[in-house]
Amino acid sequence: MDKSKRLFFKSKRSFRRRLPPIQSGDRIDYRNMSLISRFISEQGKILSRRVNRLTLKQQRLITIAIKQARILSSLPFLNNEKEFERSKSTPRTTSLRTKNK
Repeated sequence: MDKSKRLFFKSKRSFRRRLPPIQSGDRIDYRNMSLISRFISEQGKILSRRVNRLTLKQQRLITIAIKQARILSSLPFLNNEKEFERSKSTPRTTSLRTKNK
């Protein structure tokens, strides 16, 4: 194969082993807030399985634990503090509407 054709193929990435996101001793539970908070985005959404690098069974257990924590008010449904601060700082002006006769 020519060198010019080889440039179009992707080079192989070096394989680097990562630690699993959930250790064997970790218990997936709605009370374990330090574990649960790792799998939630800044907006309060549950991250996908691909992002979390979890197995299907672990992702299901994490999802159930997050939903239980939300229902018990241990965890907010939405994390919109930034939006609240932004809307709070900018004053809203109300324009008076005049009726055209």
